[in-house]
Amino acid sequence: MPLVQVTLREGRSPEQLRALISALTTAVTSTVGAPKEAVRVIISEVPPTHWAAGDVTLAERTQADG
Repeated sequence: MPLVQVTLREGRSPEQLRALISALTTAVTSTVGAPKEAVRVIISEVPPTHWAAGDVTLAERTQADG
């Protein structure tokens, strides 16, 4: 049973997340031959205040750019 885990900054629409799930499922079934029913996808969304690179959160980076 393939398991795909994706971590994204929060803020995408339910439609975007649904499209991502479908695309990932299709990619797994076509590349490793797993049946669609066996593919599991977990999407974790992280608030921009909880994601940092170089000691700067995404929220701080967005604020500085704006």
